Amino acid sequence: MSRVQGKVCLITGAASGVGREDALLLASQGARVVLTDLNEEAGRSVAAEIGDNALFVRQDIASEADWQHVIKCTLERFGRLDVLVNNAAILLLGNIEETSLEQWQRVQKINSDGYFLGCKYAISAMKETGGGSIVNMSSVAALGALPMFCAYSASKGAVAAMTRAIALHCKQQGYRIRVNSVHPDGINTPMTQALTGGQPIPQDVLDADPMNRMAAPRDIANVVLFLASDESRFINGAEIRVDNGQLISGL
Repeated sequence: MSRVQGKVCLITGAASGVGREDALLLASQGARVVLTDLNEEAGRSVAAEIGDNALFVRQDIASEADWQHVIKCTLERFGRLDVLVNNAAILLLGNIEETSLEQWQRVQKINSDGYFLGCKYAISAMKETGGGSIVNMSSVAALGALPMFCAYSASKGAVAAMTRAIALHCKQQGYRIRVNSVHPDGINTPMTQALTGGQPIPQDVLDADPMNRMAAPRDIANVVLFLASDESRFINGAEIRVDNGQLISGL
């Protein structure tokens, strides 16, 4: 129950889905957690569920001013930052012919720019206190071909490439900040359920099929916990797939 004891972990998009599961699991393993989201009501509810070791801050991850504010609040409340989980994102259905420039730019602004800003400001805090771990949520869409998610695939590809560049930069600078990306396939969350009529499917129904492509949020949170902990101290710049072998069997 103490795999991240005393660590201060910042999780974006923590009001629901994977981000909520990340926050609950990290807190249960001894972390102090900062939860951010645009959904204030749900975000504060998760923070209240965790208790005194949690802080909620409203955040638009595409806003540089919001990132500066979140880091300031984190340091004022907990004194340091050890882990950043860049989790918040949007998913837009559309191939290259259907996607407008406005839609493309909106997805890149949130999914790519938001992660860039998170890494930039997290590093500024972590390097002052001896290092840390950054976990960037990417996707199998960054590694394979999903033509129906053109803008989303590009944004997650940018996250994967950026992760490698930042990991090497931090290593070369001697910061002891590890940066890794996680690449799920489908996850049984409200974001993906919105693409299938908004109807949740019980996880046990999905898991009954060995070909299942839909992970449970906890499946992803378990990987995030490992990367946040010192157990993964020698893992840096890695791309970790959580996809039940989907990429190697053909997307």
